[in-house]
Amino acid sequence: MDLLRYSASRFPAAHPQLPFRTPLGRRFVAVRSSLSLPFAEQKGKYYSELEAAVDVVERACRLCVDVKKSLFSSDGRILEKNDQTPVTIADFGVQALVSLEMNRLFPSIPLVAEEDSAFLRSNNLVGSVVDVVKDKATLGDEVTEDNILKAVDRGGKDAYVFAPEPATYWILDPIDGTRGFVKGSEALYVVGLALVVEGKIVLGVMGCPNWHEDCSDNSIIGVQENQSSRSGIIMVSHVGCGTWTKRLSDILTNESPHTWTRCSVDSCQMVQGARVTIPESQTWKSLPLSGLFDAKKDSENIGEGNILLLSACCGSLCKYLMVASGRASVYIQGKKATSIIKVWDHAVGIICVHEAGGKVTDWEGSSLDFAADQTERRLIFPSGGVLVTNGSLHSKIIGMISSNSSVL
Repeated sequence: MDLLRYSASRFPAAHPQLPFRTPLGRRFVAVRSSLSLPFAEQKGKYYSELEAAVDVVERACRLCVDVKKSLFSSDGRILEKNDQTPVTIADFGVQALVSLEMNRLFPSIPLVAEEDSAFLRSNNLVGSVVDVVKDKATLGDEVTEDNILKAVDRGGKDAYVFAPEPATYWILDPIDGTRGFVKGSEALYVVGLALVVEGKIVLGVMGCPNWHEDCSDNSIIGVQENQSSRSGIIMVSHVGCGTWTKRLSDILTNESPHTWTRCSVDSCQMVQGARVTIPESQTWKSLPLSGLFDAKKDSENIGEGNILLLSACCGSLCKYLMVASGRASVYIQGKKATSIIKVWDHAVGIICVHEAGGKVTDWEGSSLDFAADQTERRLIFPSGGVLVTNGSLHSKIIGMISSNSSVL
């Protein structure tokens, strides 16, 4: 890989368990990457941070692809957490890799991520994580069991205590859609990384190794019989610079690179006939729009009073990816009384949709507040649920949700 000179962080040293605030500064380090960004460096204030994020997500996708090749040859590679959510060595491996690389380049920026090392310790699995991370890390000789455990815990629940003021930190979902990951080729999974600066999401990168470019409207997104037809994509977004995608297969196989493609949300103006996706854990009847529209899964049978319900498994980030790329018009997620909504399931998707021309709010039309969880920055509390649209439909759907609030 070529060495690219880039401007790294402008942040002072961070201290675990201390209130955290960070101003910006600049210095120069090097990052290895096979990708150049789709816009000039002078156009993006956080160009260097995005360059580093693209590089580490690319390597994380390589790690996932490598682990997945052996996933079904060893029972020990498919695990289950206490909350019955399937998780793999790849999940911990991605978090360890991203933590190691971003801490090396940006030692003062905290990481907010999904996992901690307790599961690895209790199941004696850290050696397996070392094995998958070692050849993906910049400094492979430093990938020891102790450093892996520290790297995973750097993103864990008790790693940092934030001050109430706007903060700067990375948000990582190591694998969004782990159920999809263990299903093999039957569903999508996404590696998602975003940077929040002084309370605002300024960049994001999503890598989806099994995304397919030519899915039909009524298919499960990403699912194709022909394995070679799934090229995968990497999606990048920078505040003020748009959202872009590139074929991930070219990166992973070192084929001749395809150019970046700028993303735009779709142009649907009417809720009737819109392409809608919802969480696989929720039904259309549980959502307020069901009182106004019937959901159909066959695009050829859409009539008056219908919407087209797209199937997409698993996780929430692939739904954001669908809206940002114009595959879907709407993603609507209801907030269950017993559920907790995590920041890593939404952060990177929000900036990718915004920069593609879409909109993300709660069901009352308010922006999602990433500082509501003042000390940990791990939870969000949207009123009613989360609504992601192409922008054109947003106010219409907010009005419909309000008028049908009795359905909630």
